Amino acid sequence: MLGFLPDDPVIIAVVVILLSLVFFSYLLIRRTILEFRDGMR
Repeated sequence: MLGFLPDDPVIIAVVVILLSLVFFSYLLIRRTILEFRDGMR
């Protein structure tokens, strides 16, 4: 299938969890900054 993906499902699960954590923290920080900017106006 994909050559760069390891066959170990544990490594794949860890990578997926890390990527989702980074994505959700980005969304949280972006929403906080936008609400802070609206509150300053």
